[in-house]
Amino acid sequence: MHTAKNKSDRKGGLGLRGKDGAIKQSYRTGFGFGTVSGVITTLGLVMGLNAGTHSTAAVLGGIITIAIADALSDALGIHISEESSRETTERSVWESTIATFMTKLVIALTFAVPVLLLPLQLAVLASIIWGMLLLGALSIYIAKIKNEKVSHVLIEHWGIAIMVLLVTYLVGTYIVSPLVNAA
Repeated sequence: MHTAKNKSDRKGGLGLRGKDGAIKQSYRTGFGFGTVSGVITTLGLVMGLNAGTHSTAAVLGGIITIAIADALSDALGIHISEESSRETTERSVWESTIATFMTKLVIALTFAVPVLLLPLQLAVLASIIWGMLLLGALSIYIAKIKNEKVSHVLIEHWGIAIMVLLVTYLVGTYIVSPLVNAA
């Protein structure tokens, strides 16, 4: 007996799941890459622009710009990467491409919410917490499907994220800020 989900998959639905019921690798690729890129790139941008400009308009404009431009760029990158593999079908290439674009766009745009609703410094803190929660949830999922220790995966991924935050804060403070103040 087929479920409604399986029937919709055969009739041209999203078809997120393979024959084994698991989410297809093409979608996992797009969702995973789009989530990590959405979190890390957007958090880095928020940290750097805030440190360099202290401007809500600059941070919000940066988030919207990066959500669109970087989502398109990442989707093209995944598309070309997947196309270059001999094991991927044309359908799976497009599944990865679309999943990457949509995930990156949506994740990046979620960082605009605290900037719209909170004072900038509080919005930056809320963005860091939100980003670490998203990255943590993805890390836990990855650890479980790979049968790895959750703590090791979390430490690795959060460690890289913290390095990005630190570097972009320093760039904003010591490079962007003097440039903005000189103008």
